Amino acid sequence: GCAVTAPAPSVTLKLATSLDGRIALADGRSKWITGPASRSEVHRLRASHDCVLTGLGTVLADDPMMTARDGDKPWPKQPRRAVMDTHLRIPETSAFLMAGEAIVFHAVRSGERLSGATAKLVELPREGDFVSLASALDWLAADGCATVMIEAGARLAASAIRSRRISRIEWFRAPILLGGDGLACIAALGLESLEGPPTFTCVERRACGRDIWESWERV
Repeated sequence: GCAVTAPAPSVTLKLATSLDGRIALADGRSKWITGPASRSEVHRLRASHDCVLTGLGTVLADDPMMTARDGDKPWPKQPRRAVMDTHLRIPETSAFLMAGEAIVFHAVRSGERLSGATAKLVELPREGDFVSLASALDWLAADGCATVMIEAGARLAASAIRSRRISRIEWFRAPILLGGDGLACIAALGLESLEGPPTFTCVERRACGRDIWESWERV
């Protein structure tokens, strides 16, 4: 079937952090670390991908729509939107679901609670304690998504890096320092040597308003 023959999607990881790679203060406050120019470019990046994939933690913390907008006006091309939600805990009233049809990847048997919402429920196997990211990316590829942008918190970002499926990183850095008690943009990777980490090369660096925008490609 197509699930076997579909090529793996090209996966971009988007990060928006302080100069020292933090996404929030120690208490979790994170809204608008980067400036309006960076946020505008993120919307353009969303529109250039077939799907935007996020995690439940981001939905609960920020209540994002994850659509592509130019100010208040939607971009002509909208990405599909998907969320990793192992236990199907996404609120039916979340902006993510209210913004139109969304894909909800989960790993529990019953999806009755969301049956009336604009959600396409997709049950996948677990990888450890969470729904499998590799399975989600394979499902998206089989369903016609050639490009996927992951826009999520530290745990899902780490899972994406460990999976070695990331081909590009779009990294927006604000000119602020949040320190070691701030929340890191990538959770623990469990590396045991410097031979282990995936390596990226910077292919473009430019000013984006007050921020710096770097594009990195997997070596």
